[in-house]
Amino acid sequence: MTPFNVLQSWGKVLSGNIPMLSIEITRECPLHCPGCYAYGDSHLGEGGPNLRSVADYRGDDLVSGILRLVEQHRPLQVSLVGGEPLMRHRELSRVLPELSNRGIYTLIVTSGVIPIPQGWTNLPRVTVAISVDGNPEDHDVRRKPATYDRILRNISASRVNVHWTVVRNNVEQPGYLDRYLQFWNARAEVNRIWVSVYTPQAGEQSAERLTAENRRALYDYFRSTGNRYPKLTMHKGLLDAFIAPPQNPAGCLFSKLSVNYTADLRTRVEPCVFGGSPDCAECGCSMSMGMHWLGQIKIAGGIRAHHLIEHSLAIGRTVNQIRGAGSGLRWDVPPQSGSNDLVQIER
Repeated sequence: MTPFNVLQSWGKVLSGNIPMLSIEITRECPLHCPGCYAYGDSHLGEGGPNLRSVADYRGDDLVSGILRLVEQHRPLQVSLVGGEPLMRHRELSRVLPELSNRGIYTLIVTSGVIPIPQGWTNLPRVTVAISVDGNPEDHDVRRKPATYDRILRNISASRVNVHWTVVRNNVEQPGYLDRYLQFWNARAEVNRIWVSVYTPQAGEQSAERLTAENRRALYDYFRSTGNRYPKLTMHKGLLDAFIAPPQNPAGCLFSKLSVNYTADLRTRVEPCVFGGSPDCAECGCSMSMGMHWLGQIKIAGGIRAHHLIEHSLAIGRTVNQIRGAGSGLRWDVPPQSGSNDLVQIER
């Protein structure tokens, strides 16, 4: 599933539905990674609950809850995240074949701390992405117990994508980037290597945050890689978007065309998957950057793809007004409270 697939699916937007749906299917995670946006105090809004404090679900309640959101929004792609989504691998083993049969692209983003069930990556339109943040000397400290050794054991019978969120020290250490790409590009289990850049919250000062010089150095590095790493998903258009990302959620196609739920399957994560108040001027999300780049492509004359999307959004708004139904897109008021037809699990 790529941003191209999303942009080609105008019918989803024209009919008032969404191309992309993301669900934090559990609040549980055995990791305590520094800089993790999902467990930030402002992830679900200032003064609100955080991911660890919301209710979540198991068994039939989780399966039916995920499918309810899919039926409500009719997305082209579903991302199942967490927490650690493989904490609910039994439920996912029921959900994934159903989504595949419905023709929906599904992405599971995991730390690799739990073995990937056999057969998942053989399902059509199902992709498993393993988050590997740096080389072993950094990753194994940052993401313990999801160490390199454990990840390699747990993906040995699968085909996966590797997702790397680059932080400051990854750029500043000579040879670091090459060492990472050489290792994962050579692994038979790896289909693709996706790269994001750490996205800070507004006003954040942390060791993970890249400086403007770091971003330029990273841009120059990827411009120089050529064809040395065939599994690396990177090109000039995407790099240009990293240097000049959308300045706010209103200018971000990814934010506009996606809807995100936390583990209670009711509360929305806004304005995008990061929640809180992300510093959009330093956004490094690979999907956001991909959509931003594609939005600048000229279709005919002076018309760019984002112009077509904006007109489609206006039509979708009208469709929803006529049928009296909310799609969950950015023109609707997020349903933050009200009745919940799922049984909550209290701990």
